[in-house]
Amino acid sequence: MAENFVRNAYTHIYAPLRNETFYSLEELNAALKEKLHAYNNKNFQGKDHSRQNLFDQIEKQHLKPLPAEHYELRHFNMLKVHYNYHIYLGDHKHYYSVPFRYVGKRVTVAYNNRTVEVFFNNVRIANHKKGRYAYRHTTVPGHMPQNHRYVSEWSPERFIKWANNISTETGELITKVLDSRKYPEQAYKSCMGILQLEKKYGREDFIKACKKALAVNCLQYKFVKNTLVNKTFNLDTEEELINLTIPFHDNIRGKEYYN
Repeated sequence: MAENFVRNAYTHIYAPLRNETFYSLEELNAALKEKLHAYNNKNFQGKDHSRQNLFDQIEKQHLKPLPAEHYELRHFNMLKVHYNYHIYLGDHKHYYSVPFRYVGKRVTVAYNNRTVEVFFNNVRIANHKKGRYAYRHTTVPGHMPQNHRYVSEWSPERFIKWANNISTETGELITKVLDSRKYPEQAYKSCMGILQLEKKYGREDFIKACKKALAVNCLQYKFVKNTLVNKTFNLDTEEELINLTIPFHDNIRGKEYYN
C-alpha cells in the first residue's frame, strides 16, 4: 500500500506541479496541500465514495489526540550496580541510586534527555530525573540500606577512626571528605582509596600529602595520589616550584617584577 501511494502521489500530485515555479517553501507546500486535498476527495473508480469519505466515516472517530510533547528517543544500556548501590551512566556522567539489595546485579537502564529508569528482570526498580551535574550523585533515601552488611562494615566512624590512627591531619582530611557529600556513603570509595595510599607510599609521605590536601582544601583522591607520586608535598612556595621545574637564569622574572 505504501509503494502504491508513492506511485499515486507522483501521478496525481507531483506530475501536475512539475512545470510550475515556486519561490518559497510555503508556496510549494500550499500547492501540494491543494493537490493532496483534491486527490483524497476524488471518488474511487466505479465507486460513489472517496478516500476522505472513508476516513471520515470509519477511521476518524478512533483517532486519539496527539501527544502534548514531542517524542524522545530512549537509549538503553546494561550496567552493574556498584557496591554503593549506584549505577554510573556514562552518557550523563552521573551516578543514580537503586535499592541496595540489587548491589552487584546487572540492570537495564532506559534513559533520554529527561528521565532515567532502571529495570531488573523487566521490573522497574528506580526512576530518576536526569542529573544536572557531571560526576554527582542522585540518591533516593529509600534506596539506602538500613541494617545491610555494607553499612555495618563501612561507616563514617570506621573511616575516621582508621584515619586518626595514622595522624590527626589524616583524620581531619577524611572527616572533610565525608562531610563534602550529601550522604556519607557516597564518599566511602574516596575514603578507602585515600587511606590505602598509606600502605603503598609510606606513612611519613602520606601524612605530608594529607597536610598538603588540607592546606589547599582539595579533598580528591586523585590530588593526594598525584602529590605522593610527584612528591610535591614539600612545595609550599612559588619560588620552590619555579626552582624545581626550570633552572634559574636572568630571563626569569618573579612576581615582584610586576608589582
